Amino acid sequence: MARFWPFGKKQRKQARAFQGALTSRLTGDWVTANSASQDSEIRGSLSKLRNRSRDLVRNNDYARQAIRTIRNNVVGQGVQMQSQVRQPRTRRLETAINDAIESKWVEWQRKDSCHVGGTLSFADIERLLISSVAESGEVFVRIVRQQMGRSRVPLALQIIESDMLDENYNARASNGNEIRMSIERDAWGRPQAYHVLQNHPGDYTFGAGASPRVERIRIPADEMIHLYITERPDQSRGIPWLSAAISRIHQMQGYEQSEVVAARATAALMGFIETPEGELPAEGEQNGQAVTDFEPGVFKQLNPGERVVVPQLNRPGNQFEPFMRVMLRGISASCGISFESLSRDYSQSNYSSSRLSLLEDRDHWRVLQSWLISNLHQRVFEEFLEMATLSGALSLPGYEIQPERYQSAARWLPRGWAFVDPVKEVAAYKEAIKAGFITVADVVAQSGGDFEEIMTQRQREIEFAESLGVELDTTVVAEQPHEEQERPTPASIEEGQGGEE
Repeated sequence: MARFWPFGKKQRKQARAFQGALTSRLTGDWVTANSASQDSEIRGSLSKLRNRSRDLVRNNDYARQAIRTIRNNVVGQGVQMQSQVRQPRTRRLETAINDAIESKWVEWQRKDSCHVGGTLSFADIERLLISSVAESGEVFVRIVRQQMGRSRVPLALQIIESDMLDENYNARASNGNEIRMSIERDAWGRPQAYHVLQNHPGDYTFGAGASPRVERIRIPADEMIHLYITERPDQSRGIPWLSAAISRIHQMQGYEQSEVVAARATAALMGFIETPEGELPAEGEQNGQAVTDFEPGVFKQLNPGERVVVPQLNRPGNQFEPFMRVMLRGISASCGISFESLSRDYSQSNYSSSRLSLLEDRDHWRVLQSWLISNLHQRVFEEFLEMATLSGALSLPGYEIQPERYQSAARWLPRGWAFVDPVKEVAAYKEAIKAGFITVADVVAQSGGDFEEIMTQRQREIEFAESLGVELDTTVVAEQPHEEQERPTPASIEEGQGGEE
């Protein structure tokens, strides 16, 4: 028996294909370019994306709130460092060495020491960098091995804006390396140097004049930190985090402005006066247009045949707020920020949804914190230890033989967050600690605290309360530290009198 198919062979083949790749009357306006590398797509769009993103952050309140939310949650007041160098055999903490490293690290973070310009502390630099990456897509940090300010450590940081590396500068270096968008790379794609403009291309009004001469300096890769999020393999430059939302924010801003203009016009228009055909009001005419003045609290008598018509122009309408919420939800999804955090509107959420939103946000912030620490803080800290040891500011036993012992001992404490439901969460943490699933230090770290500092301060409180005869309502027991062998003091280490391993 013959079989009859309701469609032809070509239609059967298309039915087995990916629906997202089919071309039909519903997807005919979906024009996509041929497959291109990320760098090829970035090269022609980076400058415009960056400029539009910056314009929105300057002039749009929601874009500005997005950057502020990212900065406050990823960095906050700054990422703290805790040194945990241990003895090779006993694995006990080298208290004196750790105290000396932490002391010098905090001392170096002063603005006159860590910044080449002397205007930014390290916490300021952290906040500026994460804001620049989110707004412009990338930022560069140059490591300057030179003593600045009061610091004995010959190390400082220079912040270089992404505009200083021209994405249209593509060439072949004399050593055979490829220069792609001002980044010199070897055959494996590993950065070897960065070709930075001598002057900012937009700094026309200061010194260089309207047409500054293009001059570049070559900075070796070991002196540069390039901060950006890699989204595709072999990507050389970063794109603004607002890229996917730029068009939506612009359209929403235009719609909101139109509604405001319409509302102002509606408020200014009190009504119309209808007259019999062919007649003018008694108050006359100016420039071919009938004129009547209205004043607050005044009733005027109309001429025979005239009547007042008050238009019903309700702007903005009832759909304004729902429409704005839909647009903001799309923007918040693009930026990885919850709707409530972006809009500052909690009227549409309850406790459960708000808690779920906060937890989802915090997972996102922790990922960004981990990225920032591994790409910035750890790199700067390793450079700090190297220069502090070479300059004699720190004396670390065996550093020249095994530097990773000290470099890998850094524990980073980014900002944490308060409990959403303290009563329930504290009870749950207590049970988890008793079961051995987590430690007290883990719980403290989640809220951004330092367990050792809390325990030290708690011991001082208990001792002070006991000296006054005051009983504290607490179950915390401050254990006295075990007696250990005499170790070098932080002062002796700073002056070059390190202890034995």
